[in-house]
Amino acid sequence: MITIEKMSREHLLEVASIEEMSFSLPWSLESLELMLTEQASALVALEDGRVLGYVGMMCVLDEGQIINVAVHPDARRRGVGRSLMQAAEAYAKERGIVFLSLEVRESNIAARSLYSSLGWEEQGIRKGFYSHPVENACVMTKSI
Repeated sequence: MITIEKMSREHLLEVASIEEMSFSLPWSLESLELMLTEQASALVALEDGRVLGYVGMMCVLDEGQIINVAVHPDARRRGVGRSLMQAAEAYAKERGIVFLSLEVRESNIAARSLYSSLGWEEQGIRKGFYSHPVENACVMTKSI
């Protein structure tokens, strides 16, 4: 059974490993530690004590920015990303957040489809937002 909980220091090494497997320019362990500070929040999906994925969010006043979402390659297509996004939205709503945004690679059709199915809307493009390879980002938002 998959459970979602707030990320803690004990999850960092597994989160860093998933980050490296998922992104061409992964965040460093030190950068991921920022998700444990008061300025950010992060949730992990766990199964039998193993981290399957995570979502990180920064919040300012009543707005939130999803800054990272990743699922271990072995756990993809099992609803982990959907569960993490739903939990992040619930977590944000509990804290008075009314508006969320995120950027996603234009070519990441699977993620864009997931977000759309959860009620996120594409609002525009950020040209050349990503590097390695250079690619546009789709800006997506959701009112909660």
